Amino acid sequence: MSKTRILSGIQPSGTIHIGNYFGMIKKMIESQDDGELFAFIASYHALTSVKDSEFLKRNTFEAAVNFLALGMDPVKSTFWVQSDVPEVLELYWILSNHTSMGLLERAHSYKDKTARGLATNHGLFSYPVLMAADILLFDSNIVPVGKDQIQHVEMTRDIAQSFNNHYGEILVIPEAKVDEVVATVPGTDGAKMSKSYGNTIDMFGVPKVIKKQVMGIVTDSTDLNEPKEWENCNIYAISKLFMSNDELLDLQKRYATPGEGYGHFKMTLLEKINNYFAPYEEKRNELLNHPTMVKDMLSDGARKARTIAREKMRVIKDAVGLSY
Repeated sequence: MSKTRILSGIQPSGTIHIGNYFGMIKKMIESQDDGELFAFIASYHALTSVKDSEFLKRNTFEAAVNFLALGMDPVKSTFWVQSDVPEVLELYWILSNHTSMGLLERAHSYKDKTARGLATNHGLFSYPVLMAADILLFDSNIVPVGKDQIQHVEMTRDIAQSFNNHYGEILVIPEAKVDEVVATVPGTDGAKMSKSYGNTIDMFGVPKVIKKQVMGIVTDSTDLNEPKEWENCNIYAISKLFMSNDELLDLQKRYATPGEGYGHFKMTLLEKINNYFAPYEEKRNELLNHPTMVKDMLSDGARKARTIAREKMRVIKDAVGLSY
């Protein structure tokens, strides 16, 4: 019996924070044991917002390094850069002819981005069709997404069903998988951790910067010699990501005991963060110092992906009449 195919796309952002890790990356890495993982760096998708070629090249490479350092196994999974598998663009065009304008006009993501002033273009408008091609090219069964991406998977299902209605059961109809258990990772100000809010704590980077971010966690003004409440404290909320139950109970006692200030708790948290990511940081530095090795891994992943993509496109092109 064949394994369940799981597909994830990763935006090429060079700087990742602990919200990215606990909100998405950690579970994606763990999914390598749940089925056959196909994971790609979404370089074509990035073109909708990135117009700096050097920035995109650097961030694509750093995204690959980050994910490999965090446990992406190129032997266990198929891991590649989207633009190294051009068959996705062939399928994108074919699927465009099975995608109604009304479907795209209803896309929440497009409406939200244009409402925020992002310049409109065809790439942004047809983004869901390219996402559908990503998913359908590899006969993906499961697509892990955040709640804001559910609509895109639903659109993929609509496009696939339209295609299948014309040509037979050729495309696998995927299912979105949303992890309802994942709580919002709090930022340094208590709101959802997000680059756009400026409330992040980096995973990798300059130690001084990470220390400044941790020390910048917003707290109340309770005096050093008074007991403090941990229930609604931002430091404690972030600490839950890194501490065991026993460690959290110990931290609660420290909150209740006068004599320590929030600065002490922040330093404890900083130490836990540094210790947690230290092995990944070591692996990341090793990969950064061996760029050829990283590129070879991505090339191998692209070869694996293209083998599957070419065969799928052979079937699709034959179905629509493009083979002769």
